[in-house]
Amino acid sequence: MGKIAGILLAAGASVRFGEPKALVSLDGERLVDRGVRVLREAGCAPVLVVTGAAPVETLGALIVPNAHWRDGMGSSLRAGLEALPPDCPAVVVTLVDQPGIGPEAVRLLIAEHRAGASAVAASFGGRGAEPLLVAREHFAALTASAVGEAGPRSYLHAHPVTLVPCDDVASPDDLDSPGDLESLF
Repeated sequence: MGKIAGILLAAGASVRFGEPKALVSLDGERLVDRGVRVLREAGCAPVLVVTGAAPVETLGALIVPNAHWRDGMGSSLRAGLEALPPDCPAVVVTLVDQPGIGPEAVRLLIAEHRAGASAVAASFGGRGAEPLLVAREHFAALTASAVGEAGPRSYLHAHPVTLVPCDDVASPDDLDSPGDLESLF
C-alpha cells in the first residue's frame, strides 16, 4: 500500500471567531501548523492544506488555494481531493478547528484502513465525526457530496463508514468562538 495523504481544511473566514482559525495560536502553535504536524506525525504524506480566506504558509505541507472558499466547506473538500496525486490510495480529511485531534486518532483510522476498511471515521460516544479516512474508490462519491457547507460529515451520514472509537485518545470539540480556547482544555 502506498502513502496515505492528509487534507487539512483551513479555508474559512471564521466570522463567529473573529479571525481565520488557521492563524489562531494555541499553546504557542498556530492551528494550521498543529494540523499539519498531526497528519505528518501520523504518517500521512503528502499533507495538503486547503486555504481561502487568509493567506497561509506552513512548513511540511502543500498549500491548495481555494478561490471558491466562500461557497462553503464543500468547495474546500473538492479542491483538496482534486489536488491529490493520482497514485494516492487513500486520504485522511481533518478540520483546522479541532485541536483535540492528535496523531493517535489518525493512526487508529489508518490502522483500520490497512486492516481492510475503505471508509473510516473517528467516533466519539458512538457517533461518527472527523477525521475521516477514505480510499480512492470513495473519492468520487465524497467529491459529489461536498456541496455548500457539506464537508466530510455529510459523507459520514450518507455512506457506510467503519467507526473507530477515539474517545480515549482525542476530543472532537471544535472552536467556534475565542472563549472556546479556554474551555477546550
